[in-house]
This record gives sequence, C-alpha cells and structure tokens, in this order.
Amino acid sequence: MVVAFGVLAAAACQRLGGDWVITKNHFIQMPAGGLSAALQWPDFSQWLNPALYVAALMIAAATSLETLLNLQAADRIDPRQRTSPPSRELWAQGVGNVVSGLAGGLPVTSVIVRSSVNINAGGRTKLAAVFHGVLLLGVVILLADALDAIPLATVAAVLLVTGVKLVRPALVRQMWAGGKYEFTPFAVTVAAIVFTALLAGVLIGLGVSLSFILWSNLRKPVRVIVEKHLREEVVHIALASQVSFLNRASLARALDAIPAGGHVLLDARESDYIDPDILDLLRDFTDQTAPARGVEVSRIGFKTKYQFHDQIQFVDYSSRDLQSEVTPAQVLDILKAGHERFRAGQRLTRDLGMQVKATADGQHPLAVVLSCIDSRAPAELLFDVGVGEIFSVRVAGNVTSRKILGSVEYACAVAGAKLIVVMGHTRCGAVTAAVDLFASGKDPVQATGCDHIAGLVGDIQKTITPDDVAGLGDLPPAGKKAAVDGIARRNVARVVGAILGESGTLAGLVAAGKIAVVGVMYDVATGDIEYLQDAAANLTDTAFA
Repeated sequence: MVVAFGVLAAAACQRLGGDWVITKNHFIQMPAGGLSAALQWPDFSQWLNPALYVAALMIAAATSLETLLNLQAADRIDPRQRTSPPSRELWAQGVGNVVSGLAGGLPVTSVIVRSSVNINAGGRTKLAAVFHGVLLLGVVILLADALDAIPLATVAAVLLVTGVKLVRPALVRQMWAGGKYEFTPFAVTVAAIVFTALLAGVLIGLGVSLSFILWSNLRKPVRVIVEKHLREEVVHIALASQVSFLNRASLARALDAIPAGGHVLLDARESDYIDPDILDLLRDFTDQTAPARGVEVSRIGFKTKYQFHDQIQFVDYSSRDLQSEVTPAQVLDILKAGHERFRAGQRLTRDLGMQVKATADGQHPLAVVLSCIDSRAPAELLFDVGVGEIFSVRVAGNVTSRKILGSVEYACAVAGAKLIVVMGHTRCGAVTAAVDLFASGKDPVQATGCDHIAGLVGDIQKTITPDDVAGLGDLPPAGKKAAVDGIARRNVARVVGAILGESGTLAGLVAAGKIAVVGVMYDVATGDIEYLQDAAANLTDTAFA
C-alpha cells in the first residue's frame, strides 16, 4: 500500500510540474541494460591496493554486525521463538559474499525488512528465505522499469516503520528501569545510529558500554565482608571474576585498611583471570607487609598456575578451649550473628575438610537446639554453624520426652554445651494437626493411620485449651494460621518449662550459671527468628536486645 501510494503520488507530482516535479535521483535507479550489464568481473590488478582491504574489512564488519543484530531481532518476533545459530549464519554469509563478489554482485547480509516480511507472511522454514530471494531476483530482472518508478522516500518510510515496530515501548521502559548504567549506553547507541550510520553508531555504543564496564570494575573490583568467626573477626576479600591491573589501586586500599594484628581471607573462587601485576601485589602483601603488621593471611580458591596454595589459618571449629571460655550469653550472641548472616546471604567461608579432621577425635559443641523436624527449619543453616558446633535434636512439634531429656542432659552435663535452644516455627504442621484433632475430638491413631503418633500429639495438646479451638473453624485462613502460630509459641514456652521442671540435672546446671535455656520462634515466611524473653532461664534482659 505504501509503495502504491508513493508511485501514484510521484506521478501526480510529475503532472503538476514546476517545483512539484521529483527528480530522478529521488527514485530507485536500476542499472541501465538490466542485471547482466550491472555485473562486473573483479579487477584482480587491485590485489595490492591497501584501500581494497580497508574497504573489505569495513564492509565485512558492517554486514556481520547487521546480520547479528537482525538475527536477535528476528528471533524476538518469531512466533515459534526459535534461536538462530549466529556462527552458521556468518559462515554462510562469508561464503555468499565471496561468491557474490567474484560475480560482481553486492555484499550479502541479513536484514530485518525481509525477515519481518517473511515472518508476517507466515514463513516458517529456510525455504521462505530462498523463495524470497528468487522473487527479488525475478523482480529485478523482469520489472526493472517498475522499480524505477518507486520513490526512495517510500522505501525509507517502510524501513522507518519497521524499525519503530522493533523498538517496543516496553523495551525502553525496561532499559530505563535498569538504571543509568544500562539506559545510557542504550540511548547513546540509538542516537549515534540515527545521526551517523549503523556501524559507527554501534561502535560508539560499544565504546560507551565498555567505559561503563571499566568504571564499574574500577569502583568495585573486590567485595569486602567482615566475618565474625568463633574466635576472631576475619576480613573476607572476595576478588571479582576478572581482576586486571586497573584494579590494583582499589585492592591495595582494601589491603591497607586491614587493622594491624587482624586476619584477612583472600578469596579467588569466583576469579577466572587475575593479572600478574595483581598477583605480585598479593605476594608482596603476604610475604612482607602482612608479617610486618602482624596480619594473618588465609587463601582459598586460587588456581594452581598462580602458585597460591589454599590455606585457612583462623579457628573454624569449636574447640575445648573455646567451649570452656564462652558464656551462655556469648553462645547466644554467636547464634544470633549466624542467623543474621543467613538472612543476609553472607554465610561464613568454611573449610569443611579441615573441620572434619579437627573434630574427628572429639566434639565440643556450644549449644543444643531442640527443633521441629519440619524441612523448612534446619538449625545448622538458620544459625550458620559448622561441623561440631551444635547438637541438633529434631522431633515433630519440638516436644520433649524422657529420651530427648536424656540426650540434652548428656549434651550439657557431659559434652559441655552451654546453651539449650527450643526452636518452634510458624505454620507448624504438627501443631496444626494437634489443634485440628483437639477440635474434632478424633483419635489421633484412627485419624492419621500412624500407630505411634498419639503420644506426640498428646504432648502438643497440653498447650491447647477449649477456648483456643472455640470458633476456630469460622476464622478465615489467615486468622486460623495466626491462632495456630500463637499456640506454637506457647508450646515453646511449655517445653522450656518442662525441661527445667522434669530434669534436675539441667535445672541444677542453670542454677549454677553453667548453662542457659531460651525459646525461639522461627518464621518460615520471612526467615526471622524471635527470641522469647518469657521462655528463658539464666539470661539477662540484654541478651534479648
């Protein structure tokens, strides 16, 4: 329709005459004499002309870049969302350009207009592109005079509309939402292409993108995290995937900031490449600067070719000396710090192999955690502890019994644990089942088909009163969940009381100040842990701050 309108409008302007007449250079101009007259055999005498190779490289770069951009655009609008192989396309284009050039033809490239036309016309296979090429060849040979009647402005309009369709508003919004580091190179590339040319515009855009990448790499070549291990704080310096000489100044500042007498962990596990200049900096720091300042240096993750062997020098497990030195309140602080790391996604860097060897001959745990068997509440992960740091006792509903009390007594009186943590959690399946069975009055064994569940449910139901279940079925789902969570919280306090009331051994250790007991509630939806001040023994108010 656009072509027909352009041809008719041009003809009308020709009839009007005068300033309305469109000159010949504003129309498509097919070669005189047809296609055969336009083809010229190569002039092999130009082999030694440097300008030939400069032009060839520029054309190869422009056509290759255009093809790659077109492939991505065509894949996006393909209804079947297939992925075109770029390497195969470029190989085919290279062969095609050699053949076309030897025959006197123009360079071959993939363009979005032909691709989008084929897609919109329902083309699904390579045959559509072949047929399109045959159709173009036929038009050029048979309808050359008709092509000469098409104004260039008409072709330009088709190209502009096609380009606008490809630049969706959603894409612009996505780039804008990505911030200045994503939107600026995008906007600069678009503007440069419009005001210069495709190749120049893309090269300008690549340059801007590269400058942003270099700037970002210069600003954050390393990630510095202060890790609080059992005995000391360790400055964890995690190197980036590519650490070049450009990062030397930033890395040197990070190393200089390590306090005298401190400990640093150099972590290269994410690094694919480290510049030799950076390696020299790290060796100088390890061999000269660190010993002079009393800084201990640990290393992990360096490739063998860098000749930096893994070495962890900080205490990474609970020892007898540490166990004897810490107080129950300090153990609670250690668990709190571990949970904060869990919430922040910054778990301690541990050498698990070293921990296994160090704890092979004995264990010196700091705490006992009595928790539910729920798969969403693994104590070792929630408190970010290593091998040998806690006893983990798990039972549905985090209830207690003679066997469980015996285990906890052994952990504290014999193995030396300083803290007992009773951990309940929200949306507890065991508590929910106990509440439902209490409300219905059904027998647990008959209702569940589990032969040994009665005692477990009965322990949890010691916390439930008739008032708790009155009208429970009329509550909305959120209200029922809140009611069950309240019962789970009271169940934690009841279990803490049962531990102290039923075990003279544990009660005596609490009275002597050797251990403490605390109840906590873990929220499976948010990952938070609430430390229950009303379910604790031998802990001051400051422990819950």
